[in-house]
Amino acid sequence: MGATEEHLVRLGLPPCRWAFPPAERADDSGLVVVGGDLAPETLITAYTQGLFPMPVGRRRRLGWWSPDPRGIIPMDGLRISRSLRRSLRRYDIRVDTAFADTMSRCGDPRRPHGWITPEFIDAYTRLHQMGVAHSIEAWTDDGELVGGLYGVSIGGLFAGESMFHHAPDASKVALVTLVDILGRTPDALLDVQWLTPHLASLGAIEVSRRDYLTRLRRALGSSTPEFDRGS
Repeated sequence: MGATEEHLVRLGLPPCRWAFPPAERADDSGLVVVGGDLAPETLITAYTQGLFPMPVGRRRRLGWWSPDPRGIIPMDGLRISRSLRRSLRRYDIRVDTAFADTMSRCGDPRRPHGWITPEFIDAYTRLHQMGVAHSIEAWTDDGELVGGLYGVSIGGLFAGESMFHHAPDASKVALVTLVDILGRTPDALLDVQWLTPHLASLGAIEVSRRDYLTRLRRALGSSTPEFDRGS
């Protein structure tokens, strides 16, 4: 049984109705194929094969991507500045207490190139209810959600999807917490899809698609981290 089938069976999901092309068939932009759906079994199959979904083109059709190079954050590579260390004491960090709210704020329509539609929120909330998708949240002392991130956890893979902040360093503090959680798992892989200057400043690097897929296979064979629920 391959990694994809193993994780589908573990989650009680049927086989995916779609046959994804190999990630290596991506075009120069990283697009592998267009179509499919956002069913749980489709998403799990895609992530375990090195793909992730994002709309493409003016018609916003569902695209499946595998960029080369790929952005990741090594478990020992996160850069924590002095100011960020101070910010770690500024916020109340919670896990999975406001998943849909966190994802909705990541998809704020005022943000450029926004792609987190209600359909995406519904799909990933289903994964969250299955214990596969998680949010790390930064709250103020008076109970205001001011930053966070969300992503998909399968074995030792955490596919980071998006983050937001409405207060200084709030999303960065959530990222520090995520790396601490993942760091307890051998061969953990924190995927950030494309490298941006912001992510590079935090220690993200680029690896080749081939390297990424090798790391992915190891991560999928590892244990799933424990995400402490609640606060």
